[in-house]
Amino acid sequence: MKLMVVIPCYNEEQVLPETAKRLQAKMEQLIGGGLCGKDSRVLLVDDGSKDKTWELIAALHEENPLFEGLKLSRNRGHQNALLAGLMTARRHCDVSISMDADLQDDIDAVDRFLEEYEKGCDVVYGVRNKRKSDTFFKRRTALLFYKLMKGLGVDITYNHADYRLMSLRALDALGEFREVNLFLRGLAPLVGFQTGVVYYDRSERFAGESKYPFKKMLAFAVDGVTSFSVKPLRLITALGIIIFVISLLMLIYTLVSWIVGRAVSGWASTLASIWMIGGIQLLCLGVIGEYIGKIYSETKRRPRFIVERYLNEEKADPIVDE
Repeated sequence: MKLMVVIPCYNEEQVLPETAKRLQAKMEQLIGGGLCGKDSRVLLVDDGSKDKTWELIAALHEENPLFEGLKLSRNRGHQNALLAGLMTARRHCDVSISMDADLQDDIDAVDRFLEEYEKGCDVVYGVRNKRKSDTFFKRRTALLFYKLMKGLGVDITYNHADYRLMSLRALDALGEFREVNLFLRGLAPLVGFQTGVVYYDRSERFAGESKYPFKKMLAFAVDGVTSFSVKPLRLITALGIIIFVISLLMLIYTLVSWIVGRAVSGWASTLASIWMIGGIQLLCLGVIGEYIGKIYSETKRRPRFIVERYLNEEKADPIVDE
């Protein structure tokens, strides 16, 4: 069984040497224990880094064929970089495991991933036991995000990010999804097949800075919601019906007040209602606009990633965004 470990990298020169060291030790252990074949590899995907990440990847490949490198033509974001690695890996492996480069994912959990695969699981999710390494704000917002996604009807695994195993047929099925706005932790459950879960303790980042500040986290959450649920649009419809009913009741009240001679002009209530309705309208237009923007991106059918270089023993060109 050939295993490919896929790791997207963006400005990871501070942590990459240690990541490579630990991965090499783990892969040698797995190969020695017969859990994967001698031709198993680690695919490092450079997502248009501005530092020396690609130079380090190229050096690792020259020193040890265990490491392969995939360089995207420009920065395309974590999800697109991960997809590029997975779609390239599926041409060369029987099973893939994706993880982040910052060493927060427990590398030792790979053994249990492969055990679940041997039991017949095509998709195995890495799920965090606890979120002690996160700040209070991040813990609360993460909890809110998962509850919101569940409430909107999105099939998503709580406390699972992108640490996951996918078999070859699961990767082939993933390749059939053509979304430009990627949210892989939502797409993986749509693949189907037998799934498993591996629980692990997530560590603090070994070095460098997080690549997901609050602004990116918020944008990621919006992509997740708008890519997998139309409930916000239905809520707008329900809100419109409620406001319409209230306006009819207010019209009746106004007419009755005028008939009985109790109509008194009040600037406060008028001004408040105008601001409220105006704010609701702008909010609704914003949500609708978000969906229209997604449609615009999808209809253009632009490639989700473009590969500039691929370093591997076979020297084969990868299939990119078919």
